[in-house]
Amino acid sequence: MAPETTQAEESRKADRSRTVVKTGVVDTVSGTKTVRVALNALVKHPLYEKYIRRRSRLLVHDEDSAARVGDTVEIAQCRPISKRKAWRLVRVVKRSTQAERQDLGQ
Repeated sequence: MAPETTQAEESRKADRSRTVVKTGVVDTVSGTKTVRVALNALVKHPLYEKYIRRRSRLLVHDEDSAARVGDTVEIAQCRPISKRKAWRLVRVVKRSTQAERQDLGQ
């Protein structure tokens, strides 16, 4: 039985390693157990070679309501939870300070 257990454990580890994990900033807390996270990126324009700011906003499932506006969070892709929500909160990387929250309008 031991070889079967190790194969199952290895397959679970392989599944986790394929999970997409990203880091972003909480934009808004939209309802219970849901936050909107902004992912900011700099992309180089193919012709003009100037850097352009790109932003993606994702709805993230926050089971414990741990994230607040301005927090830097780590999110992982998961099964679809609702029409637009297919990401879950892994952990809060950095808490925002009171001054940072006031700058964001909260």
